[in-house]
Amino acid sequence: MPWIARLAIIALAGTMALLVLPAAPADAAPRVTAEQRISATVSLISVYSPSMHRTIRAHVLHPAGRPSGLPTFYMLPGAGGAEDGISWYDNTPVRRFFADKRTNVVLPIGGRFSMMTDWISDDPILGRNKWQTFVNRELPAAVNRAFRTNGVSALSGVSMSAGPALDLATQAPGKYRAVAAYSGCPGAADPLGTIAATAIVARGGGNVLNMWGPPGGPAWRAHDPVLNAAKLRGTAVYLSAGSGLPGPVDGDPLRTGGGLVGGNIMEAIALRCTTNMADRLSALGIPHTFVHRPDGVHTWGLFYADLRNSWPMIARAIGA
Repeated sequence: MPWIARLAIIALAGTMALLVLPAAPADAAPRVTAEQRISATVSLISVYSPSMHRTIRAHVLHPAGRPSGLPTFYMLPGAGGAEDGISWYDNTPVRRFFADKRTNVVLPIGGRFSMMTDWISDDPILGRNKWQTFVNRELPAAVNRAFRTNGVSALSGVSMSAGPALDLATQAPGKYRAVAAYSGCPGAADPLGTIAATAIVARGGGNVLNMWGPPGGPAWRAHDPVLNAAKLRGTAVYLSAGSGLPGPVDGDPLRTGGGLVGGNIMEAIALRCTTNMADRLSALGIPHTFVHRPDGVHTWGLFYADLRNSWPMIARAIGA
């Protein structure tokens, strides 16, 4: 074959190689990549997140035998993302509480100081945060497949994640049959909500500008559940907060956490924020439950009491 013909063939092959798009990587879809059976009713799963390019762990509480066709209740962690050993799983008897319930309960481990949202930029300290994508899309896709659920779900948040749980529900109207916010600060664009969110991110060493841009900007308003409360119409909503005064609901603060170091201030702020959310829902004529306790200083004793109190409403909504 003449050298010019061979050169033409080589050139054509190179051009075709450039035109052929690479195949999607095998790990492009969210999925459970590993599972550890801790007991007959508890599993620890690892879920690959394409949006964050990493694996996120989660405890899953489920009935013995892992029956198919059950609903799912997602319970988001507090400020430390449960990575610090402070969580529903570590600090409350949720395993015992849900042992006889006909539902899967998913407790993600991750999202520390992230406000459980999609950040517009990666952060030098907190890294890549795409928690709205993970919680609303990737995690349910993986859980529904691995646990053969019926696709019906509810969502809750506590402390840092309480307001974000409401935000996540407004970002995907109708996705969750019920949403609960325990002792958090719903609101983002108002002064108190902005201060609270900024303080949480800063506590983790993050830059809040990497989250939603300058405070008061359009992204802050878009993620404010008070401003977007109308999108919760048709969703069962539970809101709760303590008074900021210690009391029996807290139990032993040394065991249940909080209360002794700023818990009274945090809960007083949570009460004000949560009251604003309840008032907004009332103004819109959206049914909801708001529990304002006479005691409670941001402890797991308080949070667990409100979980138990909210469960009948959540169970009815998801058919558990």
